[in-house]
This record gives sequence, C-alpha cells and structure tokens, in this order.
Amino acid sequence: MKTDFTVQEHVPLADKTTLKIGGAARFFVEAKDRTEVVEAVRFAEEKRLEIFILGGGSNVLIADEGFPGLVLHINLKGIGLGDKIDESVRVTAQAGEDWDEFVKFCVVEDLAGIETLSGIPGCVGGTPVQNVGAYGQEVSETISSVDVFDRRLKRFDVLLNAQCNFRYRTSIFNTTEKNRYIVLAVTYDLTPGGEPKIVYADLKKYFGGRKPTLPEARRAVIEIRRAKSMVIDEHDPNSRSAGSFFKNPIVSGAEFAEISENARSAKIESVPHYLMDDASVKIPAAWLIENAGFHKGFRRGKAGLSTRHTLAVVNLGGAAARDILDLKEEIQKTVKSVFGVTLETEPVFVGFGRK
Repeated sequence: MKTDFTVQEHVPLADKTTLKIGGAARFFVEAKDRTEVVEAVRFAEEKRLEIFILGGGSNVLIADEGFPGLVLHINLKGIGLGDKIDESVRVTAQAGEDWDEFVKFCVVEDLAGIETLSGIPGCVGGTPVQNVGAYGQEVSETISSVDVFDRRLKRFDVLLNAQCNFRYRTSIFNTTEKNRYIVLAVTYDLTPGGEPKIVYADLKKYFGGRKPTLPEARRAVIEIRRAKSMVIDEHDPNSRSAGSFFKNPIVSGAEFAEISENARSAKIESVPHYLMDDASVKIPAAWLIENAGFHKGFRRGKAGLSTRHTLAVVNLGGAAARDILDLKEEIQKTVKSVFGVTLETEPVFVGFGRK
C-alpha cells in the first residue's frame, strides 16, 4: 500500500507516556496532517487492526504487553485567532498542540476562559474527550466546536458544543460514540479582557479576595499544581503519574446520606461535599482515599501514591502496569468497603483486552 506517511513497527510506548509504563505498539503512525490521519485509518482497516489515538500520553496506562493494533499519534499543529463574535473571540487550536502552551498563548492574548486550566499536561485534542476541568473551569464552558474525522462515515465533520454532550469528565467521545471520532482541532470562544474565574477555594485563599489579572491567575494555578506535583517535571518523581487517577464521585442526595452514615460508622463525623445541583453532590475522591487508610506516600511495591496528593498513582521506579492496576483495585475495594462508594478511574487503559 502506497502512503505519504511512515508506518513504524514495534515502537516502544512507555517513554511516550507520563507514567513511563507500557509495552510496544505493533504499528505506529505519527500524523502531521489530516490526509495522514485518513491514510492511517485506511491502513488499520485493511489490516483489521484496532486503533488507539495517542496525544500527550498524560492520561493513559498501557499494558506491559503493549498494543497489538495501530497507535495513531496526532501531531497536527497550529493556532488561529478568529473574528470577534458578540463578546467573544474564536480561537482554533490543532489537536497536537501542547495544551499548557495553548493556555499560555490565550493568556498572553488577554483572552479569558481557560486560565485555571494551566499546567495540565497533554494535548489540545484530548481536552474535549474528557471535558478537562480544574479549579472551577471546564473546557465545555468555552468550546464552540470540535473538528473531527468520522471513522464510521469516512468524512470530516464539525461537531458543535451541544452535540458533544459534555458532562463531568465525559463527552460522546469517551461514552456513546467512543472510537468513532478522531479529534483534529478544537475551537474555543474566549472573552477578550475578561476576568479570571476565581471560584475554587485554593485560588480564593491564594488571592485573599483580590481580583487577579489573567497572568497572575495562571501563575497561581501552576504554583498550586506544582506544590501537589501535578505539573510534569522530570526531576520530580511524584509527577511520574497519569495525573488524577480517580474521578470525584457525583452521587444523589439519598446516596450521600448513606455515605455519611457509613462514615459515621467508621467514626468519621462528616463528609466534605459540593452541591452540583438540586439533585447531585460531588465528594472529593482524595478525601475518600485518605480516610480509607491510604495516606500520601503510600507504597505497594513499585507503585504508590504521590507524597503530595493521594489522587495521583505514581510509578516509583520500574513499576509494571500490573503494579498500578493492583494498587488501583486495592484502593477501589477499600473505599467501597468503608464508604460504599465505587471510585471510577480517569486514565484510559490500553492493551488490556475487553475486561
């Protein structure tokens, strides 16, 4: 088959992830333009291969056996400033752009809307998939549209915000239409001269009631994240992780009452929580983990928890994927036993079969 791109074989994947874990890809393609994306999909279909889309590798755990299909690394680059629409400026970033560099670009351009998402590792293309959020903001608040390649219909398409069905850490891209679309670019509607969104407790405390500028808000978020080892730093072993490994559970009022009763049975007086709406409550997963007996720096063989943040499962050096899974399962089982809550994971698990 003639192609304008290179299909590599048996490419190690561990160094392409922030956890530094995983085997090799049977086939690997780095797509630098949309044509190469289409060619890669065609190659995979002709060979009847599964496809895994790899961005920055910051939210993935790859099996020690690797991935037997095609790993498609999206490396499309470019940022474009569009016209002002109503009170917003439309900005489009290609999927392969580094997310934090894109946030920095927008802050420098005095465009508000994603400033508290500073310091998050990964690429732009991954942000709509999980509806990335932190410190009171989610990308769904500003995403206007997502450019995609539709693998089912074999065509390029543009999905508007409402079509993406964004929810807490979810979208159609990782739920109802998982594996159908390949994200190529994302367009955001940002506010020129807008104020940063300071609603999260850590940020309110940091600024003490003062209204910061966008650059000040960005610096504060990165400083807070760095203190929790949630900024990738090769000199910080705590950042050898996939970021937050567990989602904050969102439960109904009745479920929260039951969780609170379970906590009292464990001699814990109260459960911290945040009202999402009239019918649902969010509970900090980190609090559940700590109060189930897993402290910061907890170790289980070559896997453990960050010494600064219990949400981060860390490769302590030479860990295998199985080590990470064993710790994950131990935490889930214990939290379920103590509080009656099932913790859901955030990272994508690759190469582990259909389990």
